[in-house]
Amino acid sequence: MNNLTKHLVPLAALLLAACSSQPQQHQGKDAAWDKETAGGRYALRQDKAPKAPPNLDHVKDAVPRYEPYSRQGNKDYNVWGQDYVVWRDVENYKDEGLASWYGSKFHGYHTSNGEVYDMYTMTAAHKHLPLPSFVRVTNTSNGKQVVVRVNDRGPFHEGRVIDLSYAAAYKLGMLETGTAPVKVELIKVAPSGQETRLAQAHGGRHIQLLATRSADTAKELAARLSKEYGFPARVERRSEWYRLQMGPIPANKTEDTLARLIAAGYSQAYFLN
Repeated sequence: MNNLTKHLVPLAALLLAACSSQPQQHQGKDAAWDKETAGGRYALRQDKAPKAPPNLDHVKDAVPRYEPYSRQGNKDYNVWGQDYVVWRDVENYKDEGLASWYGSKFHGYHTSNGEVYDMYTMTAAHKHLPLPSFVRVTNTSNGKQVVVRVNDRGPFHEGRVIDLSYAAAYKLGMLETGTAPVKVELIKVAPSGQETRLAQAHGGRHIQLLATRSADTAKELAARLSKEYGFPARVERRSEWYRLQMGPIPANKTEDTLARLIAAGYSQAYFLN
């Protein structure tokens, strides 16, 4: 065996291990996201459930409250060559997709927010929401709901919208499957302490800007337009087409936003709802 082969074999084994999709193993946060992983920061190479899983029926949902955004974890960032924009002033957010969970490997280590990850508390990771945020997550396959506090970044698998703590996944009944279809809704709390559900109260709307066969083009535009307009932008895949959508947008800003987009060259932009 030559020197090149000696190096390639263990590398291939490592990659296969990282891509494992066994339900009992980590289904969300990518090890490669943490640049210190290769240097041995974590005691475990792969994520998994605790050896002696406790009964978590007593664990209560996170309680939404007003918290100033932290200084750490709220800057735009890049993972695997992909740029991600942090939504600084998002007031409305509702999305659907796959949820995943992360557990023992990351337990006791710092989150993107600078806090210590405790897999037995009701927390989560999100790619774009400012840290910290509170969201309601509904498992649409069984109707179970939880409220979690977002204090971390991830997941970075395509199609996944949120990465949940072990406790939150337990409550949603998704530990065995590893992933589950969910609906995610932002719970916004004003400095006064009053909960404001603007997405529901004011009927936020979505705008579709374009459809393209280039995933890279759609994602690049989503990142740029989200930063420019201040509203969430996402890419939805349908067959070989990637649809760029923006929203939810508050009702009092929808017409103006659509007009701006059309004037900027998105002549086929239209309201989805």
